[in-house]
Amino acid sequence: MKRIVILISGRGSNMEAMIRARDQGRLPGAELVAVIANRPDAGGLQTAAAAGIPTRVLDHKAFADRTSFDAALADCIDGFEPDLVVLAGFMRILTEGFVRRFEGRLLNIHPSLLPAFPGLHTHRRALDEGVRIHGCTVHFVTPALDHGPVVIQAAVPVLDEDDEASLAARVLAQEHVIYPRAVRWFVEGRLRLEGGRVRLQGAQQAGVLLAPQPA
Repeated sequence: MKRIVILISGRGSNMEAMIRARDQGRLPGAELVAVIANRPDAGGLQTAAAAGIPTRVLDHKAFADRTSFDAALADCIDGFEPDLVVLAGFMRILTEGFVRRFEGRLLNIHPSLLPAFPGLHTHRRALDEGVRIHGCTVHFVTPALDHGPVVIQAAVPVLDEDDEASLAARVLAQEHVIYPRAVRWFVEGRLRLEGGRVRLQGAQQAGVLLAPQPA
């Protein structure tokens, strides 16, 4: 079994997607061993506990600086001996030391088709730029913010009537599809990093999911 630790800051809807995938048998060989939050009021903690997953809280406000928090967080994670660490709405910029410690086994999902629109307010920026295709990306984490080898992306159309909320909802639905899929590939040993790129074994090309275009 591959041991997985999930980091959250709020509701953790992508964490919920992982739990559903586990319960539906879509994550064979995976064990969700812990959910760790940096906010004591993170709603996802109750969800995780109800699903039988141990939870921990490390309030980042209790630490003097980012480096000391990340060191404590890394020690907490290592206590669960994970094979993979999954960022599921974890709203912290991680230090290089933390990223290097979990390099090659640290995944994130970002609500844009990276490298487009790194950072915050991705849906608003996509609408402002007038793009016709938007989406989300699962990638291995590197010290550069919202960069790193891409595992899988999902693309959705941007409709003329879209506002930030409607576009965000369409993208989030695809996040819940591709993130468990990427984790399953990792658990199955199908992801190989070569020269800064992900090679997906048993497939002709890297992962991509195209959401259906409305009629």
